Amino acid sequence: MHDDGYFDDRVAARYDESVADMFAPESVDPVVDFLAELAGEGRALELGIGTGRIALPLRRRGVPVHGIDMSQAMVGRLRAKPGADDIDVAIGDFATTTVEGTFTVAYLVFNTISNLTTQAAQVACFRNVADHLDPGGCFVIEVGIPDLQRLPPGETFVPFRVGDDRWGIDEYDVATQAMTSHHLIIHDGEVERFSVPFRYTWPAELDLMAELAGMSLRDRWGDWSRETFTSDSRKHVSVWEKPT
Repeated sequence: MHDDGYFDDRVAARYDESVADMFAPESVDPVVDFLAELAGEGRALELGIGTGRIALPLRRRGVPVHGIDMSQAMVGRLRAKPGADDIDVAIGDFATTTVEGTFTVAYLVFNTISNLTTQAAQVACFRNVADHLDPGGCFVIEVGIPDLQRLPPGETFVPFRVGDDRWGIDEYDVATQAMTSHHLIIHDGEVERFSVPFRYTWPAELDLMAELAGMSLRDRWGDWSRETFTSDSRKHVSVWEKPT
């Protein structure tokens, strides 16, 4: 693994292109609306800020944004974009890295909590966020529900993307809650493979992590437009609140 984690120069160079649908207004605008409402007149802290998919439009909405990210390559891509000079970024592990000041809202989007591959690191992340929040501030996580119900009997692999030039397969270990996403990409006529480890979580487990950090569940939705979270939801957007 590179010093930038699994998001090195090679991945960062094509990251925006590889998830282009996530940069479309219909994907970004509901997230920014949701976070801007929670931020109010305060500041926002993005953990795993990456190339600025959410941070830049949120800043354009008038919300001061500070970021944390381990990957200098990803942050370098952010820095090349208009408006990035208005966003401060600390390089480091967002489970433990601290920044100055406090925030009205902190957030982890697009399954990024799962990049912390141990339960201890995820617990540490909640505690780190709680230390950075104003009284009454909120912590928001968007993360998928594990697709274990889609696992065929005796199998550990579930495809999550099939296309002309890209395939993605998740590999689950239900004994450890470990998950590895395997990617096969055709680029310039060559096949490239890379794998990234994750740790999947359940909503109730995240609620307990929040409780250990002194926060409590305020809302849980099925998506950013506040659809009801149900047993059929494929992801959740959860909001935990720090006491006033």
